Amino acid sequence: MLPPRLSPSMMCADLFRMGETIHVFEANNIPYLHIDVMDGLFVPNLMLGTGTVRQIRGGSSIPLDIHLMIEEPGEKLEWFDPGPGEYISVHVESTRHLQRVLAKIRSLGAKPMAALNPASPLSMLEDVLSDIDAVLVMTVNPGYAGQRLVPQTLDKIKRLRAMLDDKGFENVEIEVDGNVSIENALKMRASGANIFVAGSSLLFKNGNIEDHIKLFNEKIR
Repeated sequence: MLPPRLSPSMMCADLFRMGETIHVFEANNIPYLHIDVMDGLFVPNLMLGTGTVRQIRGGSSIPLDIHLMIEEPGEKLEWFDPGPGEYISVHVESTRHLQRVLAKIRSLGAKPMAALNPASPLSMLEDVLSDIDAVLVMTVNPGYAGQRLVPQTLDKIKRLRAMLDDKGFENVEIEVDGNVSIENALKMRASGANIFVAGSSLLFKNGNIEDHIKLFNEKIR
């Protein structure tokens, strides 16, 4: 299995302590910062605009993991100035030309990731597997933090890992996003996930962020 890694959900971070929080992540070798971008159309919420993305990138040495929950993302990729080492995920449900958008992400120097809502079938990925470096499996319906896990998604992760391995894409990563508590992360890991978007259910719940990172490393690694 690919090694487990954390991608903290920055929409859950305390805005007034953002710099301090990023320094904690840098000191603990966190590999990605998860950036949720919402347009109020694809999902019923607004979140993290282009200015905020630029500020977080400029104030951190950690690559971004930008999750575009927006309509027609291919027309807006340049707004976020994606760079080398960064992941950019686009939803299969958000564009009629998924392969074209994934190819554009790679041409801009970033790593393309395809995202699936809980009810979207794995078959929507079959013809773009060679175009992606990772798949983001939404384990809640996107738009808000603090939701309950959709239980069917655990089997979906397992079936996705089997599909990727069977087709020769063992190095394609699986990211999970939604109610990633320690309890659920253990189940997700057992199903084959290796990147965990950690928000209000793990890193940003009550307590010290470093303690939560330590707990994740002890339980999941």
